[in-house]
Amino acid sequence: MPFPRKTGLILVGIAAVLLVGLILALPALIRVDRYRPEVISYLQEKTGKKVEIGRLALTFFPLSIHIDDFGVKNPPLFPAGYIVKVARIDAALDLNALLHRQVVIKSLVLEDPVLNMTSDPDGPWNFENPQAKVAASTFPLGVISRVQIRRGQLVASNLLPSDAAGPVFFEAHDVSGELEQVNLIGIINPSSSSMDGQGSLKTGLVRFGSIEIEGLISKLRLEARHVFFTEVKAEIYGGNAAGALSFDLSGKTISFQTNVRVSGINLAQLLAAFPSGGGKMTGKMEGDVKLAGEIAHTLRPLAGIRGTGHVTVRNGQVPSVKLNANLMKLAHFNDLGPAKKDPSSFNLITTDLELADERISSRVIDIDGYGVDVDGSGSVSISGSDELNYRGLAEITTKEGFFTNTVARLSGAALKDGKLQFPFRLGGTINNPVFSKGKGDKDVDAVAKPQ
Repeated sequence: MPFPRKTGLILVGIAAVLLVGLILALPALIRVDRYRPEVISYLQEKTGKKVEIGRLALTFFPLSIHIDDFGVKNPPLFPAGYIVKVARIDAALDLNALLHRQVVIKSLVLEDPVLNMTSDPDGPWNFENPQAKVAASTFPLGVISRVQIRRGQLVASNLLPSDAAGPVFFEAHDVSGELEQVNLIGIINPSSSSMDGQGSLKTGLVRFGSIEIEGLISKLRLEARHVFFTEVKAEIYGGNAAGALSFDLSGKTISFQTNVRVSGINLAQLLAAFPSGGGKMTGKMEGDVKLAGEIAHTLRPLAGIRGTGHVTVRNGQVPSVKLNANLMKLAHFNDLGPAKKDPSSFNLITTDLELADERISSRVIDIDGYGVDVDGSGSVSISGSDELNYRGLAEITTKEGFFTNTVARLSGAALKDGKLQFPFRLGGTINNPVFSKGKGDKDVDAVAKPQ
């Protein structure tokens, strides 16, 4: 009796449903979570760190291992805490490699990762494992083609010489991005000189020292103990910044370099980020700045920063200095003219900058004030003393009568093109400035104003 075609189709359909059901049920039947202790033990042996895993699960479409509540703890040399915590990891596996008894991860997705990087003054970083000889044959989680990061955080700090926790010098929040060719062996092994990954990142907020940066986007490259942020664009204190930043992690002390072009920066907001900086100066700033230095294992890790630059500040004030009014009084100028309403204001400041030994120096400063123009040079301390040491040549832009000019000239001023010019010095501190007369032609640091 011939087998009915309809019956055959029904049997095929039932078999297909059973097959699909079996495939869907396999992850539950396999129960990879029972191998969690073995996985933890293996990772602890290869990393030299205590590892925690909350749960393991398996799916087939795509073939992936899912890890919940993954954590790696600091080694004993460091304070108690975690190097890394990840709420969930999805690792896509290579099926062909798995059939050959090899574990090859094609891609990783990290949900809510938190990375705490800490450097010891006499030893390695907390994420390194200098004792273990990590090799691809023993640690098969080598180069991963693609790593996605979602809602990540990164915090970097130094230990003090006493091995107590030092201040945080760099942190990034709400990090998302995608990296390619991530070499886990190279990251863990301090002797590695390989390329450890590259890609792009976006961050909601970055703090470097006292500076806060929002909406940062950049390219990222990890290479032989160096971290390179390139093609950086960000919002900073009401303005914009573009440039590059790199960190060298190869030595016992971290070093960094950055060059940045800024525009539209609200100077009052920028200065308020620093201790005792609030209310010192206002205006909109633009310019180019290069900074570099070592990040010390001290309570003030960025105190050794050095740098150069050139900036312009427009339409601002220096309330405590009241440059216009004080210079006019110093010249015995009776009529303050435009400076009556704006004794501390300026229209434009352009200057070069050199940062070294916690002091900002300028060789050429050009200030266009209201009623007073200044060409000068000098420096200000940023170590906390706010000490001023400036000198220059001021010009009263408002012409005055014979008597006032005569008195001013007797006080050491010169009359050129009907305008008074006189040398001056500015000492004291930002909060308590002290104006005094300069030494005229004998004062070699006074900058001659071009005619």
